[in-house]
Amino acid sequence: MGASLSNLTEEGSATGNGTGLSDIPESCVACVFTYLTPPEICNLARLNRSFRGAASSDTVWESKLPPNYQDLLDLIPPERYQNLCKKDIFALLSRPVPFDDGNKEVWLDKVTGRVCVSISAKAMSITGIDDRRYWNWVHTKESRFNIAAYLQQIWWFEVDGVLKFPFPADVYTLSFRIHLGRFSKRLGRRVCNCEHTHGWDIKPVRFELSTSDNQESCTESFLDDCDKDDTNGNHKRGCWIEYKVGEFIVSASDDHVTEVRFSMKQIDCTHSKGGIYVDNVSIIPSDLKKVRRRRLLK
Repeated sequence: MGASLSNLTEEGSATGNGTGLSDIPESCVACVFTYLTPPEICNLARLNRSFRGAASSDTVWESKLPPNYQDLLDLIPPERYQNLCKKDIFALLSRPVPFDDGNKEVWLDKVTGRVCVSISAKAMSITGIDDRRYWNWVHTKESRFNIAAYLQQIWWFEVDGVLKFPFPADVYTLSFRIHLGRFSKRLGRRVCNCEHTHGWDIKPVRFELSTSDNQESCTESFLDDCDKDDTNGNHKRGCWIEYKVGEFIVSASDDHVTEVRFSMKQIDCTHSKGGIYVDNVSIIPSDLKKVRRRRLLK
């Protein structure tokens, strides 16, 4: 389709057989581009000079940036973004921007331009984390931050975190990313050992979140399947799973900074539990995956 449109553009004007796409004023093309996604704009920019010029317009890319994008830029050394056009600023912010000693990241979704945040387990308060009889830090490429907390065994399990951030208006979902069983590489293949995975099918883990404007959410979940499938085994073991804690709303009239507190805990000391990784907490717009899918398929 792109090739045929390009031919129409060039041939229509060059041969005098009619009006081509290159005859559309750049300002009109830019107006249309404000309704398209960044990937669509970049694809159309290849058609001709007029489209290419419109695809570099600050007006177009200003509409793709969140209203608080300057707050995100403040997390970056000024010399990295000074004198950049809005298109390059979008490209810069669509890559993870670390903050708080690299234990947290923020980025713009490349399709929607909406704000997403991830918090490493390193930025959380974990009961017993400094005692290697209970916890170990494991370096792994499977973690977003290349490091995850692995629990061998403990009686009191509690992980708490807090984030103060200038979220733009949206509805956000907070989730914990965890993994049952210890994985490793053997002969080039990923293997998972669940020998020490225990205690997660006896009592549920309680997930909680609260915000500075008194929004609250609480869920409970058994991390290990109580009833195992004889054919497939325990499907929750050996893979990373996102556990949704809840949602919170940030409105345009809210304070500049929203404080979010979150936790996961299983503090019933009648039994021990272990064999689990805690990787990170993600905070993303609640309908992000649905919107991305719809825009990419249309």
